[in-house]
Amino acid sequence: MFTIQQSCSAWRIICFKTTKPTPTAVWWSVKCHTGPEVVLQLNEQGAPHNQVTKRHRKERSLCQQVLERFDQQYSQELGDLWPSARAVLLDPHSWQYGVMLNRFTTVTGITQILQSQGFSTLLPQTPSLSSPRPTLQCYIHPYPLRFPSQAHRPGQLKQYYLLNAASLLPVLALQIRDGEKVLDLCSAPGGKALAITQCATPALLCCNEPDPHRRDWLSKTLESFLPQSLISRVIVSAQDGRSFGQSEAGTYDKVLVDAPCSNDRSWLYSCSSQQGEQRLKERARLPALQTQLLRSALSAVRPGGAVVYSTCTLSSSENCAVVETVLNDCPEADPEDLWEEIAIPLAKYFTFSPAHPGHGQTPHKLGILVVPQPGKTWGPMFLSRIRRRK
Repeated sequence: MFTIQQSCSAWRIICFKTTKPTPTAVWWSVKCHTGPEVVLQLNEQGAPHNQVTKRHRKERSLCQQVLERFDQQYSQELGDLWPSARAVLLDPHSWQYGVMLNRFTTVTGITQILQSQGFSTLLPQTPSLSSPRPTLQCYIHPYPLRFPSQAHRPGQLKQYYLLNAASLLPVLALQIRDGEKVLDLCSAPGGKALAITQCATPALLCCNEPDPHRRDWLSKTLESFLPQSLISRVIVSAQDGRSFGQSEAGTYDKVLVDAPCSNDRSWLYSCSSQQGEQRLKERARLPALQTQLLRSALSAVRPGGAVVYSTCTLSSSENCAVVETVLNDCPEADPEDLWEEIAIPLAKYFTFSPAHPGHGQTPHKLGILVVPQPGKTWGPMFLSRIRRRK
């Protein structure tokens, strides 16, 4: 039987010291489409102070080599969706942001501010009889307005986490239930791990990150959002994700593989042409790593359990091609159609496309892709759920 004590040599238990949050001033940021960022200081009652400051965002430098490669590949793979997706990716001022609330602290004031500014909930907030578990609360706005990030303060829980709302979809696809053992195989910086804890209270949540700097970032994120009561349930692992299939075979009920990928949003803005060239070379090597991680996850999940594979790239070679390769090699793995479960109910907020139709499987079976579009700038985000046969 798996125990935390048996894995202490590989894992570090996260220990937090938290206190009841004290009322603090909240900073509200309104980012215009093309203008400077307007920052209003609000007191704990949500009333604005007289002081208003403006700060101009530093413009990003576009990497032409990466854009040319994207144009070559995505014009073929996405067809008519690529020109509008391209326009969104080239206009960071148009990017929308979600505000995921933290159920472990008081958020009434934040909720009131969000609603007063025109934010609305992405997901229904009333638990149903068929789904009595905690409901993840994420607020979104039709325009690119955003809250500022809250600073890390030891001993005090943050009230919200800013994110691309499409990054919540892989967590929703996991269908986490209370008492399950969950592995977040590529966990840093920790946003999806936080979303998991907002959806349910797992018996065990293992957050894996082999890179020491990213692991420190992950630990600080967890410390900023999770209460004392979850100390014994959340652990951080420093393993190579490709080894979990052997070291923890059949241990977990659910596994998330938010794989390292050629992040389209950030890679378009490489710091230099040299970095752009290096990233394009790395891009060719990523599918092999992603395939190994997904195979490891399928070994680490118990029979009957589920694995969700996700990336934040539009590239079919890192998305449906990886899934198809693993399915061909793993007869015990069955893909599950997410179109009716996720794409259709959330079509109001996201632009979905099925997996690249040039592959042999039914497109919906391989996974679904969120393509950034004007007014729905969420994504890129690919997700696929695979069930390990009993």
